[in-house]
Amino acid sequence: MKTEPEGVEESTRDRVLRSILEHGPSTAGELAERLSLTPAAVRRHLGSLIESEQIESREQSVRGQRGRGRPAKVFCLTDTGRQDFPHAYDNLAIAALEHLVEAVGPDSIHQIAQARSAGVIQRYRDLSADDVTPADALAAALNDEGYVVSQQAAPAGEQLCQHHCPVATVAERFPELCEAETELFAELLGVHVQRLATIAHGDGVCTTHIPHTRKVEQ
Repeated sequence: MKTEPEGVEESTRDRVLRSILEHGPSTAGELAERLSLTPAAVRRHLGSLIESEQIESREQSVRGQRGRGRPAKVFCLTDTGRQDFPHAYDNLAIAALEHLVEAVGPDSIHQIAQARSAGVIQRYRDLSADDVTPADALAAALNDEGYVVSQQAAPAGEQLCQHHCPVATVAERFPELCEAETELFAELLGVHVQRLATIAHGDGVCTTHIPHTRKVEQ
């Protein structure tokens, strides 16, 4: 069987990983179409990524009545796979925060979370323009911070999906980070937002429902 040169193989596998990161759990067919690859090539790369424990397969969740036949198989990132993308120094950060909580108190975590938001706040303000909605400006600001954000239409609003969280492991230990982030979204957008899922809690994507917002005012 003819295969691509090693460098090309690695580059294609990286594209597969990135596609799953950006779009969430995906079927082999979706990946093949998205990346313009043959089904055989996709299956080969998926097999390699499963062997290296960077991805895993599971049955696709189906809402409503399930049709006949076996449910489709989707592929999603494992913790090992996520490590290939930018991460904070998790163990050091957790140890430092635990020491801080012991020395200062639990409120210190919330204060740190607010301090971390400074970059997003500044980028949000910089990106705000007459033709940009608040949700669009927030998504762009988060993308600049490495969260790999997409937006999807939803009833009475939209869903903001963060496909990567640089501090997911730390947030698993300190959920206050997620809570502060949700509060920040609501403050910037001027609406009540609802966090539906988080990577820190084991979900594939951090998902936040945002009611319809008006354009950002200068």
